[in-house]
Amino acid sequence: GTRNFGRMKQDLGKRTYQFGLSAVLLLRDNPAPPWAWGITKQLVRCATSVGASYRSSKRGRSPKEFIAKLGTCEEEADESIYWLNMCRDCGYLSEAQVAPLIHEANELTAIFVASIKTSRKTIND
Repeated sequence: GTRNFGRMKQDLGKRTYQFGLSAVLLLRDNPAPPWAWGITKQLVRCATSVGASYRSSKRGRSPKEFIAKLGTCEEEADESIYWLNMCRDCGYLSEAQVAPLIHEANELTAIFVASIKTSRKTIND
């Protein structure tokens, strides 16, 4: 199931890892029918990529590389929303199952957008 995301605001690394793990566990606990395998593969790929890309961003060799990696985090969190909606709308998962993950993906996307704006401003000042 989904964990209490809100309590993890202090550590984005843990929060992004938990997001990916929660997506994996949701799919593990609700095995997909064969027709949904492609959708679930995409969801696992992008949901787990958020945390992996964030981890990688902290090792950026330059401010521009850091911003580029945060851009990947933003894209993968946003793409996760797409695949979660697809899982719901095709009838594979319910609204109750995907809603907490969609909420968290929206929050993560907003955090990355804000971080990119702040980082760009810092570089340009």
